[in-house]
Amino acid sequence: MRSGCRLRQPIQLRQVLSDAEWVGAGDLAVTSCTADSRQVQPGDLFVALAGTADDGHRYVAEAVRRGAIGLVVQRPIGRLGVPVCRVPDTRRAFGCICQALAGHPSRQIKVIGVTGTNGKTTTSLLIASVLRSAGFQVALTGTLGSFDGREFAEAQWTTPPADRLAEWLARAVSHGCSHAVIEVSSHGLDQSRIAGIQLDAACLTNVREDHLDYHGSLAAYWRAKCRIFEHLTPEGFAVLNADDAFCRATVERLATPALTVGLRSAAEISASVMEEGISEQMFLLSAGCEHIPVRTRMIGKHHVYNSLMAAAVGLAYGIELVAVVRGLEALDRVPGRLERIECGQPFGVFVDYAHTADALAAALGTLRRATSGRLICVFGAGGRRDRRKRPRMGRVVETHADVAVITNDNPREEPPEVILAEILAGFRHPESARVIPDRAQAIGWALSEAQPGDCVLIAGKGHEKYQIVGRRRLPFDDRHVAKTWLYEHPPLPLAATN
Repeated sequence: MRSGCRLRQPIQLRQVLSDAEWVGAGDLAVTSCTADSRQVQPGDLFVALAGTADDGHRYVAEAVRRGAIGLVVQRPIGRLGVPVCRVPDTRRAFGCICQALAGHPSRQIKVIGVTGTNGKTTTSLLIASVLRSAGFQVALTGTLGSFDGREFAEAQWTTPPADRLAEWLARAVSHGCSHAVIEVSSHGLDQSRIAGIQLDAACLTNVREDHLDYHGSLAAYWRAKCRIFEHLTPEGFAVLNADDAFCRATVERLATPALTVGLRSAAEISASVMEEGISEQMFLLSAGCEHIPVRTRMIGKHHVYNSLMAAAVGLAYGIELVAVVRGLEALDRVPGRLERIECGQPFGVFVDYAHTADALAAALGTLRRATSGRLICVFGAGGRRDRRKRPRMGRVVETHADVAVITNDNPREEPPEVILAEILAGFRHPESARVIPDRAQAIGWALSEAQPGDCVLIAGKGHEKYQIVGRRRLPFDDRHVAKTWLYEHPPLPLAATN
């Protein structure tokens, strides 16, 4: 697919980039743009993005040779015979140009952005479900894929690049959607992928340590997350978790109206867990003087928080509480989010995306409360990612699980034995852990060890259908591997066990 945005009617670039400096012209009529020099076609505007791995400024001459009618840059370049528009941040400029070429779709639809360390995907799906329960047509894009009101496509990114986002939003508008939900990653915010998009609502689920290899510090990571609120319209509103310290600090800084949710702290929308089992839970949802029970097949306090965020958005849009609950209960499964694998085995098996210490602790804590037997955890850590979290993940699993099985996640181009050793370094008693580098063998071993009443958590990859080893992306799905093993090793009849 060609990268970039196209429009039949031109836009005037000066109207989009009012803070730009011009060389060789005072304005430029643009009908198409791209940030990939290899895909420049005659008449395109080329935007030179300064990326983390490469720099588009190196390819401006190539873009002109291919027919670019103008360049957007953020540092001086030599004269190349076409107008040059210099801006402080080409990533932000690219997003704004793409949205303008797409006809500013976020001005024609209510857009809800969801960010946070944990819970973005489930919260986004819950918000969409609540809105649909009230009769709205909803588009959605995030980790699991994109839905434009008609068609679904699997995701390559949590938050797509600016040009893909603009195209998706424009399709959602043309397909009659009234609302769109965007899962917004910290990378997407830092790289201005949602530049030019006006948000009607912005949700911050929580802030935990993650992606510090990219952001450098927890404070910088938090600042990146908070950039979502810069996109709120003057009439927009924020939703934050009152039980999260970073969210509380964020609320104090916001000038926009904000709703808070919580289980422990005072909040506008709150809940208390009434029943919690291995296959469902019930909690009492409270909003003002209204209280209503919610029964869901998705378990854990983290799911209650996600539900509260979605409920807050629905209530802010004037949806009746009964319809909000109907929407919350309608979502009974999210791929790879404490997804239960049921093949007739006499023990629990769950696949979860947890790949940080905090997420592992939440998943294990949930399963511990609902498990009568042992808790077995299969997990690893991704290569070429924050190495500091690896020993913390090991320590969490040693603390919360009865049996720890350390295996490969997505090692990428990092030696797997290095990753495994750094995880093992977090154990106080490393001899208690089972190290099985082959992930399929590790899953099989854990399932073979499980006894009636036990529970196996397979953590780290969740919904992913691949494993990245070196530069190869190999087919691999934890759910498929677990199901295959369980079907090939059916439980013995009760008579045979006596």
